[in-house]
Amino acid sequence: MSADKIIILYVDDEENNLFSFKATFRIKYQVLTALSGDKALEILAAKPVHLIITDQRMPEMTGVEFLEKVIEKYPDPIRILLTGYADMGAVVDAVNKGKIFHYITKPWNEQELDLTITKAYEKYIEKAQLKEMNEKLEGSNDQLEFLLRQKLLS
Repeated sequence: MSADKIIILYVDDEENNLFSFKATFRIKYQVLTALSGDKALEILAAKPVHLIITDQRMPEMTGVEFLEKVIEKYPDPIRILLTGYADMGAVVDAVNKGKIFHYITKPWNEQELDLTITKAYEKYIEKAQLKEMNEKLEGSNDQLEFLLRQKLLS
């Protein structure tokens, strides 16, 4: 992953968690951090990311609320939710409303989180390839329809 590092946006209202995540993963991944959902949305407007990892419990906007806003404008990044407590309601909401790929409990385990990031990125690549193939197929379909119309008119 030399120049093409996975770009991760990590959102948490606790600055220590942001520092800890960045210190742990900054060599392997390109890590962007935000202290709130609003700041994260600003980052997403300015820079594309592959993965979003967000804490659930944040004061102004929960992780699920943030992910709901993300999906509206930025459906491509794969979403992971961190929960610091066993709140199954938040997890269910995250799956249903935030369309998360995975959830992890806090404090996170470095190996587990790294493996989840790897799997999430594989999913991102699959989705991107599928989108590209669908676009090519649409283009081919349009060309065939054009040729068919030309033939019918002649």
